[in-house]
Amino acid sequence: MTPGKFITFEGGEGSGKSTQARLLAERLRGLGHDVVVTREPGGTPFAEQVRQLLLAPDTAPHGPVSEALMFYAARADHLEKVIRPALAAGRWVICDRFSDSTDVYQSHAGGLDRAMFDMLEHAIVAATRPSLTLVIDIDARLGQERATARRGSASRGSDSAAADAYERRDIVYHETLRRGFLAIAEAEPQRCLVIDGAKPIDNVAAAVWAGVSERFGADTGAAAPRTD
Repeated sequence: MTPGKFITFEGGEGSGKSTQARLLAERLRGLGHDVVVTREPGGTPFAEQVRQLLLAPDTAPHGPVSEALMFYAARADHLEKVIRPALAAGRWVICDRFSDSTDVYQSHAGGLDRAMFDMLEHAIVAATRPSLTLVIDIDARLGQERATARRGSASRGSDSAAADAYERRDIVYHETLRRGFLAIAEAEPQRCLVIDGAKPIDNVAAAVWAGVSERFGADTGAAAPRTD
């Protein structure tokens, strides 16, 4: 069985990465590929329970080590039950957030000691690293505006779709997140591709597809589109 392909989407709040993950999966399925779309934190029943705890606005205050341990508990279950079996079966795995988000949110912006992050990454993720990471980059203020509009649409103008624990933080925090993702992309250009998320959805999707086609070549089953 040919090993599967592991693609992750990263970016700040409101970047549109979830939409782009879905669109990429639809395109790959249209070409006959077997695709698993998943997310972090989440992807398994246990990991989804951890997600609810982590993102709930009323979760009790806790430090970066405690938070990172919860993320890696969810990630360990996710890898064991979803990601590794799918890759072993030759499937494409598209994940909305992965380890880079922990690096940025908990270490770069949250104060987690780098040695602790590296230790957890080595122990839990090990060799199961993405072949391609697409960083959907947008201005932090635009991302916040999009996230607010999304919540408003979901709640039809009520307060029921409350901002989660991360969305509620100030613009300085979100600008720090953006710099963190861009720093990772700059340090690992062989794995990461930065996509301008401020462009229209179809343009972003075309750029994503061009990157995927360039990275995986004939494995996609189609040539990359022209983007000029």
